[in-house]
Amino acid sequence: MTREGVIAFVSKLPACVIAMEACCGAHFLGRLFKAHGHEVRLMSPEYVQPYVKAQKTDDRDAEAIAEAATRPTMRFVTLKSEAQLDLQVLHRARQRLVSARTRLTNQLRAVLLERGVILPKRRAPLRQRLDELMGGGELGISARTLRLLEDLRDEWASLDRRVKAYDDELAALTREDDQARRLATIPGIGVINATALLAAVGDGSAFSKGRDLAAWLGLTPRQHSTGGRSKLLGISKRGNKYIRTQLIHGARAAMVHFVKTPTATGEWVRRLLARSHPNVVVVALAAKLARIAWAVLRQGRDFESQACMAA
Repeated sequence: MTREGVIAFVSKLPACVIAMEACCGAHFLGRLFKAHGHEVRLMSPEYVQPYVKAQKTDDRDAEAIAEAATRPTMRFVTLKSEAQLDLQVLHRARQRLVSARTRLTNQLRAVLLERGVILPKRRAPLRQRLDELMGGGELGISARTLRLLEDLRDEWASLDRRVKAYDDELAALTREDDQARRLATIPGIGVINATALLAAVGDGSAFSKGRDLAAWLGLTPRQHSTGGRSKLLGISKRGNKYIRTQLIHGARAAMVHFVKTPTATGEWVRRLLARSHPNVVVVALAAKLARIAWAVLRQGRDFESQACMAA
């Protein structure tokens, strides 16, 4: 059946369970089917794959989805609202621009490095040094290359303006949304992480405890246990790579704050730093921030350093 045919067919069915893989367009169809009174069960494709028997066909895929949806321990994906999808696409558009800006600045540095000009890595010093060199005529390069650099610099400025526009929109959304505002009160979360978490997990009701959210983000250790002996490895890196990366960046920035504060979290960070590498402590702090974020979402109140530590 076509997509329109499926929608027309489902609208005539009595209330039933509809199972689907959580792929592109599944949330739209899920909301539509739910509006007709059906119970929608979305599942990650990797959880459906073990139920596919022999070769892959459409019939066997459907059979696997139906069988996986009946498993009592199956983990289902929560339907995203249209507001969550709006936030998600805003973050993805911003991420694409940030990646393009990074590639452009790396190209600028590489072009000048081939001509004996070494520029700093960070954006602000790079922009300042580039403006000084181009404004003072100290580069000593051909007119063609100079025009190319000017064009790249203009493109860089355009990307900066577009990224700032997205940042301003995310900041406005954080001020207007109570949940985003509460998340932003957590040190290391901020506007980007607050809105990204809301887009991904909503009110956090899909997770029974904070550790489940941290595990879903891939911030907890992989486990390889056999014969009654447990072995913990590095973090699993499963789940949402974008949020995991942003949380780790936020934890790295917040670690200095926590180290200096006389709180339970600060004491915990200081003890970890005494026996572990700072990078390990940053990841552990990112996992704790995810658990605190879950507690803030579920409790519906601002972050309090002592009250949310039970998460």
